[in-house]
Amino acid sequence: QPRSSGPRRQEPIQLNKKRPLNSFQKGIRNVTYMMMGFMAVMVPVVLIVSGKVTHNWAQAALFSVSVAVGLVPEMLPAIVNANLARGAFALAKKKAIVKRLDSIQNLGGMSTLCSDKTGTLTKDEIALCHHVDPSGEKKQEVFQLAWTNASNQSGKKNSIDSAILEHSSIDKNDPGYGTKVAEIPFNFETRRSSCIVRTPTNKLLLICKGAFEEVSLLCTHVRAGDTVVVLDSNRRQELIKRAAAFNADGYRVIAVATREIMDHDTNDVDPSEGLDSNMIVEGLLTFLDPPKDDAKASIQRLQELGVEVKVLTGDNLGVALKVCRTLELIKEVDEEEIQAITGPDLAKIEEGTPEFLRVVKHCKIFAKLTPSQKGQVIMSLKGAGEVVGMLGDGINDCVALRFADAGISVDSGVNVAKDCADVILTQKSLSIIVDCVTTGRITQGNTIKYIKMVASSNFGNVFTILIGSCWLPYDPMTALQILIQNLLYDMSQIAIPWDRMDPEYLTTPQRWDARDLFRFILVLGPTSSTIDMCTFAVDWFYYGVRSTADAHAVKLAHTHWFLEGLLTQTLIVHLLRTAKIPVLQSRAARPLVLSTLVIMVVGFAIPFIPPFANPLQLVRPKASFIGILAAELAFYCVEVQLVKMLYIRLFGRWL
Repeated sequence: QPRSSGPRRQEPIQLNKKRPLNSFQKGIRNVTYMMMGFMAVMVPVVLIVSGKVTHNWAQAALFSVSVAVGLVPEMLPAIVNANLARGAFALAKKKAIVKRLDSIQNLGGMSTLCSDKTGTLTKDEIALCHHVDPSGEKKQEVFQLAWTNASNQSGKKNSIDSAILEHSSIDKNDPGYGTKVAEIPFNFETRRSSCIVRTPTNKLLLICKGAFEEVSLLCTHVRAGDTVVVLDSNRRQELIKRAAAFNADGYRVIAVATREIMDHDTNDVDPSEGLDSNMIVEGLLTFLDPPKDDAKASIQRLQELGVEVKVLTGDNLGVALKVCRTLELIKEVDEEEIQAITGPDLAKIEEGTPEFLRVVKHCKIFAKLTPSQKGQVIMSLKGAGEVVGMLGDGINDCVALRFADAGISVDSGVNVAKDCADVILTQKSLSIIVDCVTTGRITQGNTIKYIKMVASSNFGNVFTILIGSCWLPYDPMTALQILIQNLLYDMSQIAIPWDRMDPEYLTTPQRWDARDLFRFILVLGPTSSTIDMCTFAVDWFYYGVRSTADAHAVKLAHTHWFLEGLLTQTLIVHLLRTAKIPVLQSRAARPLVLSTLVIMVVGFAIPFIPPFANPLQLVRPKASFIGILAAELAFYCVEVQLVKMLYIRLFGRWL
């Protein structure tokens, strides 16, 4: 039977394509579009309102531009990169090398981990256990044939060939069944390899070795003692039952088959075209690769963290089921949904159909998959909204590694797999992946923390400016004051990458959600504006600043809002960083406490230092305002905490 070369040609094409957008990139893009939308709406409104009130359109234009700048979280690139760099440093100490920094946040958002079986869930210490004839009796000739095949495979030996050669006590110079004439190399579509040798009797013998199902389908006869008989349906069923019994015990079964060919069969003909057919089953080889010691505990820990583990393997379904049951990956049988499927069965379902999506979603074990099918499973899961990680170390994992949101390989994997991966584990230990997930969630949480704080605070300022422009006969603050206040506030958060996250936040996958951010901004922005309105009211009713006639009074009003706005924005860092009660139930890390404290002191001192105050057109605040400011800060803390509790009750989440 001719070999199909179509899928093999597709794999290099798939690897050469541009990487699909991952979860982090999609999240950043959506948040960026949302911020652009905010600016597109708010800036024209502020321009029109300020121009109508002040009748100075040039000044209004400058003021609206400062508002646009104030809406932008200027420190976002610095905070994101600092978060990712710190996450990469933390993972390096835990024996994981990060190649693509954005994969760290994808690890935190990972909801599904797809894993190859060999070398990831198992020890990759494949050992040859049995070499038997079709009747199940031990037979040295079967091993001799397999050794001849393995020793005549050029290039790097695969794990099966290595196990055969390591098991052998045969002299390496022994020609075995003859000298090599040609070979048909292994590939992941046909799942077999063959060699053609010239025997001492000058005959050409093709020796084929490969996956039991694929090789047995190409056989028409079977060895029975010293004779060869037709492989009829009864004998085929007996052979299938024998292989299934080995599979049920966790053994991987390889079939060995032969065929005598004529010289003219190999003349001017591609040896890969149809020669490995109509063969004789000579016997079976069994191999065992035990599960890793930490695999069961690591899978359980990942499941506790909300990460579903799926197995994508090229091995036999029976072997995969045995390993997964040992690791308790499948605990109970679901009568309504399929939990395991093979590649040939999956190929019968059209990709992209509801049936295909349903099978991929519910199956936990995918056996006998081709490399391209692994990629299809990954893309289907991503299309269903999952953040997908892929763990693999072989050539057949490359497509899936490239398509996944977070591709993970190991240092001992093949070079092409490591090239496609985003993270390289320096040890073959699943427990490292648990550390990667936790570190990724801390990194993602601190980034989201910053974006929500800054975006809601900036929107609150713009909301306040809009109301103030309609109410007050003067601008609530000058453009320069707004920019300086915003800069100081951003500097107070420079230590956020070193902050800690609440344990509850780390128990579920976290991802970027533009709709949640939009909702957060709409709720928390106006909440901060209530204190600003209080400050405007104090200036209007208590200090009598109601016109632009008194320039000093206007500067006093600017100073009051500059102080109140900066202190409340900086203080809110501690209120918004946790879903709990700050200080009492959750404390910020020391670097963040120090940075916010320093900025509050510096910001409060600026109006009292003439070299800084005069260029900013700030003046010394009224002594009575200091007490009012303290009361406003206390009220603000209580207000935000109450809003936070109500928000969590309504929407079920905070950060």
